[in-house]
Amino acid sequence: MQTDGRISGRVVVTGAAGLIGSALVRHLNLEGVEEIVAVDRLGTSEKWRHLVPLRFAEYYDAEEFYERIAREPGAFGEIATVFHLGACSSTTERDASYLVANNVRRSQEIARWSFAHKSARFVYASSAATYGALESGMREDLDPHALRPLNMYGYSKHLFDQWMRREGLLQRAVGIKYFNVYGPNEDHKGEMRSVVAKAYEQIRARGTIELFKSYRPEVADGEQTRDFLYVKDAAAITAFLARAPHAAGLYNVGSGTDRSWNDLARAVFAALELGPRIEYVEMPDVLRGKYQYRTVATIDKLRAAGYAQPITALEDAVRDYVRTYLVTGTVLGAESSPTPTFSATR
Repeated sequence: MQTDGRISGRVVVTGAAGLIGSALVRHLNLEGVEEIVAVDRLGTSEKWRHLVPLRFAEYYDAEEFYERIAREPGAFGEIATVFHLGACSSTTERDASYLVANNVRRSQEIARWSFAHKSARFVYASSAATYGALESGMREDLDPHALRPLNMYGYSKHLFDQWMRREGLLQRAVGIKYFNVYGPNEDHKGEMRSVVAKAYEQIRARGTIELFKSYRPEVADGEQTRDFLYVKDAAAITAFLARAPHAAGLYNVGSGTDRSWNDLARAVFAALELGPRIEYVEMPDVLRGKYQYRTVATIDKLRAAGYAQPITALEDAVRDYVRTYLVTGTVLGAESSPTPTFSATR
């Protein structure tokens, strides 16, 4: 387990090539942890590039990994910590059977395997999507039966949270309800990429950023808000919760502050040293009835667990993401300087 404030022993990270997973492996590397079993499903994507600068002991395709732990539970030796971050994270995925198989059943398999290692710490990715249409009061102690996720992805995460609770495992594990995480190594996510990544591409293509209009008279266009969290902070908090033996249950992981889409767009322009040019476009009809105008994490439980580090300010995080990674095409962990100059029509 954790004896000196750092994670010790062999570690498993599923979703290791993904946005949060690769940032976590990098964070562990910076803490001197390299005895890592990295697990992912690379397929035909370019996610493999995210693994190149990282240090780990072994890599396994997800299918091979799950087959092996079912066949040989002790195949990977003594495991100290399991970070289960691998999942289908698409909020637009319509195949409910696939989401149950991938996000619920597979999560149950690795949870059972993890707890078979009596000293293993199990930390897994839940999601703020489990809160559904709530726009305030997003607290971890809400009655779980009152939650109404708006999409099947959120419901799949909710189902696993409920299973962990019913099995009596949640009191010995940490489930992390990530809010709007963004940062380097999200290029493989397609339409699920953050607005920062999409905004950068829009500026390169036409010099403007498109945001949805507001359909509430009390909210101006672009003033809808989200709790944005830089992936480097998400990784640091995830590692902290793993090594805090008293931490258990569900934890909101966000900045604790909501910022507007306008703030985010202006931060991208500022990172490129350009004046803001924002266009407001119609929201698709399919979204209007279930669009959230505000999300913000209540992070009192995280602070009470002892996480005292400041959360990176939106403008600082966007500047780092844009200049260090998007402009250069650099993956996390392979940073270099100086930063090339960006030019666009003003």
